[in-house]
Amino acid sequence: MAEQSLRQWLLTDTPTSRRHAKLSAIYHGWLSFRGNTMAMIGLWILLALVGIAAFAPILSPHDPFVQDLGNRLAPLGTEGHILGSDSLGRDILSRLIYGSRITLYIVALVALIAPVVGLLVGTVSGYVGGWVDVVLMRITDIFLAFPRLVLALAFVAALGAGIENAVLAISLTAWPPYARIARAETLTIRAADYISAIQLQGAGAMRIITRHIWPLCVSSLIVRVTLDMAGIILAAAGLGFLGLGAQPPSPEWGAMISEGRRFILDHWWVATMPGLAIFTVSLAFNLLGDGLRDVLDPKGGE
Repeated sequence: MAEQSLRQWLLTDTPTSRRHAKLSAIYHGWLSFRGNTMAMIGLWILLALVGIAAFAPILSPHDPFVQDLGNRLAPLGTEGHILGSDSLGRDILSRLIYGSRITLYIVALVALIAPVVGLLVGTVSGYVGGWVDVVLMRITDIFLAFPRLVLALAFVAALGAGIENAVLAISLTAWPPYARIARAETLTIRAADYISAIQLQGAGAMRIITRHIWPLCVSSLIVRVTLDMAGIILAAAGLGFLGLGAQPPSPEWGAMISEGRRFILDHWWVATMPGLAIFTVSLAFNLLGDGLRDVLDPKGGE
């Protein structure tokens, strides 16, 4: 009975307060999102990935770093290796489970760095205008002129190999699209009457940007971030494949593919399993992003 009354309270067309209206909007959005089967599949895959990463020591059947040269390149299901073993006899399933931690680490850091930088650059550029807008947008254009992976390779070559430098390099190449989106949103919002009213009340530029423009840009950026996660995972895997990301013996999925390419014809599972892991997680982020776009930016999905 209490659950039914709470549902009716959230679904009401006449909210009694600002908090009530916000909670009602969130609940309506969740109902819309829940009705998208593919988006829910993506969400469940990502929740499973988080659970696997959190309980990796419990779920891993073997130590991912222990070598067993007498059992190297074991086929699927052999000697307790459900997904086989690699060229050093390490269990592939265990390495995939621990590799999920590296994937989430990269995704989380890039998602925290790139959108924030892009939001700051884009909103300042769009609101201030003039020479500030010209300078910031030309810098953005320079970054956009290069393919993301090529630019990331250049940054990693300058910074040195390693997972932290790979994250920084990917973040430095990922922020320009967010800046473009934030600038476009800001140019539209800046001309609104309520912004003029806030200016007449004496609010400064930074207060207007942070308190009144940023909240309206966040929904578009969330959709873009979710859709970009697949590209970020592929960029990280590409750097790992080239030996510029996480370093051995770290169980990074791109590095596992790089190791397995030597045996792709005779021992296909060594490279195929991490490739399927990358494919599954990338697909999940795309499905989730499509669902969020329908909820947060319905015009963008038309």
